[in-house]
Amino acid sequence: MAEIQTIAVIGAGAAGLALTRLAAQGGYRVILEDILPASLRRAESEIRRSFDQSVAEGGLLQAAADVALARIEYASSVEQAARQADLVIESVPDELESKLEIFTLLDKICRPHTILISTTSSLNISDIASVTYRSQKCLGLRFGSAERLELTRCAQTDDETMAACLEAARRMVKDVTVL
Repeated sequence: MAEIQTIAVIGAGAAGLALTRLAAQGGYRVILEDILPASLRRAESEIRRSFDQSVAEGGLLQAAADVALARIEYASSVEQAARQADLVIESVPDELESKLEIFTLLDKICRPHTILISTTSSLNISDIASVTYRSQKCLGLRFGSAERLELTRCAQTDDETMAACLEAARRMVKDVTVL
């Protein structure tokens, strides 16, 4: 099974921020990307504020927050973020054309073993994966709740990819469901 060490998150919206934080707390190096510099600055500020709030509420020790924050890097291009990633989570708005464009680009720039995930609640992951040469390494992800992630296989997702993603998701949250 491929070991996931670095996760790239494409898109610094609400879901991207949540996934970045969860992945960093799960022990992963995380590279958060957004093409808008203002969005990246806002994301960094919000992530810090979120960790500070968890520490203040007693849900997280300061040392754990500091370690998690140190695992997060920021990138202003998809290429910069995804080049070193073992797992890329695309987290842009649920518009098929945008997701297809990003997956086409990711397929070209990522290493052959890199797993590609799309956060989608309404689109078919098999349709998104069809623009790649690695559909066996593609799946969908969505939040079932703040503490639950739902993974969706596409028709070609192989068992090794699914196992690696299940392990990563379980390091991020307690409850993981495969749909």
